[in-house]
Amino acid sequence: MPLLTRMLNAPLSIDVRRGAVAALGELLADRRIVTEGRVAIAVGPGQGDQIAEHVRPSLSACEVYQVEGGTVDAAVALAAKLRAGSYEAVVGIGGGRTIDATKYAATLSGIPMVSVATNLSHDGICSPVASLVHDGGKGSFGVVMPLAMIVDLDYVRAAPERLVRAGIGDVLSNFSAVDDWLLAAQECGERVDRMALTVARTAAEALLHQPESIESDRFLTVLAESLVLSGMSMAFAGDSRPASGGDHEILHAIDHLYPGTANHGELAGIGTAFCYHLRATRLGTGEDRLREVLTCLGRHDLPRLPGDIGLTVDQFAEAVLYAPQTRPGRYTILEYLSLDKDETRKAVEEYVQAHGG
Repeated sequence: MPLLTRMLNAPLSIDVRRGAVAALGELLADRRIVTEGRVAIAVGPGQGDQIAEHVRPSLSACEVYQVEGGTVDAAVALAAKLRAGSYEAVVGIGGGRTIDATKYAATLSGIPMVSVATNLSHDGICSPVASLVHDGGKGSFGVVMPLAMIVDLDYVRAAPERLVRAGIGDVLSNFSAVDDWLLAAQECGERVDRMALTVARTAAEALLHQPESIESDRFLTVLAESLVLSGMSMAFAGDSRPASGGDHEILHAIDHLYPGTANHGELAGIGTAFCYHLRATRLGTGEDRLREVLTCLGRHDLPRLPGDIGLTVDQFAEAVLYAPQTRPGRYTILEYLSLDKDETRKAVEEYVQAHGG
């Protein structure tokens, strides 16, 4: 009998609202997640400890562990504690680094993970990918998507505004990633998962023209749900393809060559705008999308130019040249154009001159 429907992995629960963290105990009482109540809580620096203390009375048997940064070593150390404690589930509370480390540890331990996000800086809050630092730099690792997730807008509002705004850039990068995926299909015959593509693009479209900003609960809800959809699109595809194209290659190159320059979402936004500049000037397409992306970045006070993140034209051009090495085998606008050093520098100069006013 032919398969009539496709079964898609999705979180059991997605709760985005003020005061949502108060429902964590009730969520964990759902016997689809735990049966005996043995739960570990992993927290990072910042608001994680505060939230852990807030929810501890509602959890009958839990242990709290500190996650020392978003590194492979920290994740492996946490995994060892999870296995030793025979926990049924782990709750990761904090920002992107803490959640990524907890996802990796949960995957190594073979237990489900619940994500409690304290900021909205990137789509890792609900994705099957963990970005972790290791001896060779920073890498992306396939992990199991969180089984459930909570975004409490009260805690999001207490996070630094820069981190909250950064998630906007990561969502917008879906546009570039999707177009790169379609380009790879056209040029290389790469298979495109149209369901994953649709979800990724819908997430970005939902955010693009939102008239409000992070001061609004409505906007924060749209941003959180767009980040969740972005993460789910990767789970549907079984790959980061629908949310990571030439934009993220540039992001990872900057992280490698100039670590600490800016955060993930900020770099994703700049990478997206530059990739659309390349499309507009070299392919004669994407000019409208470039204008929309730049307008959105500007409206939310996100960096748009290399100088906004402290990079010179030469430094940004070096990152663009290096970018394809960060994702061997991935085909994007950067691989298609294959610009040499002089052509790349010229493209960056043109971008700065055209949009630096």
